[in-house]
Amino acid sequence: MKRARWRAVLVLPFLFLLGGCVERTAVLNPQGPVARMQYDLIMWSVGFMLFIIVVVFTLFAVFLIRYREKPENAGYEPPDEEGNTLLEVVWTAIPILIVAALAVPTVKATFALEKPPTEKVKPITIHVTAANWKWIFSYPEENIETVNYVHIPAGVPVKFKLTSVGPMNSFWVPELGGQKYAMDGMETELILQADKPGSYMGRSANFSGEKFAHMEFEVVAQTGTDFRKWVNEVKQTAPKLDEKKYTQILKPGLVGRMTFSNTHLQWIDHAKQNSHHADRKPMRNDDQSDEAMTNSHHHGE
Repeated sequence: MKRARWRAVLVLPFLFLLGGCVERTAVLNPQGPVARMQYDLIMWSVGFMLFIIVVVFTLFAVFLIRYREKPENAGYEPPDEEGNTLLEVVWTAIPILIVAALAVPTVKATFALEKPPTEKVKPITIHVTAANWKWIFSYPEENIETVNYVHIPAGVPVKFKLTSVGPMNSFWVPELGGQKYAMDGMETELILQADKPGSYMGRSANFSGEKFAHMEFEVVAQTGTDFRKWVNEVKQTAPKLDEKKYTQILKPGLVGRMTFSNTHLQWIDHAKQNSHHADRKPMRNDDQSDEAMTNSHHHGE
């Protein structure tokens, strides 16, 4: 029994050291100004709360040791106190200060994140439509559209205009910033920016059905030159999207990556309309339709 205890004492420190070898969690690996501001807010909150925990446990230990019962004061009884104004002020003020220390930076960061991180660079706009169970990205200025992946220029703010077809969803790219909800018949905005070229995985953060776990997409950040080159390539080589094809994409099921040289915004904007075609009604999600959608046209990968 003693040997087992000694082994545990010797092994535990090595386990803590090995924990540092694990790849950093995406939320704690900010790759843009928005994510970095949120990361700093998280670190401040965690650090401040840890400080409070240390203070409380230190005071607890001090009082436990200093005022413990001893033989010389075994019969001691503290005098009755009707009230202590100073103590009442102190234990009322401390929670107020704690809440203020957490709330003020949070509110400031929340309002700051509603604006582009820089005014020197004009943001680009990308419409995002969530459907069961895929993500549709529309570039109104470039007049192109992608499914389950999106290209953005690095160092440029991107204004994502979010909406949904059917159930509410949540758009989240952990390394670039926090999530925001996409709702049917409504439009919300999320501004993100990537510091440098790279690949960042995005996903749904809101349960929306049986294939919710597969609702992922890739954000490909490129240099300005490479981004323009990609846009021109899509315009020249990608097929056109028509209403029939778009209706098929909206059906519940999984699809691969798709690329089109126009957008569905020319005939429907789900953020401004509460109804579309009859095909928007809930449909039966059978294996045959899933297989057909999975084998749909892939382009631009």
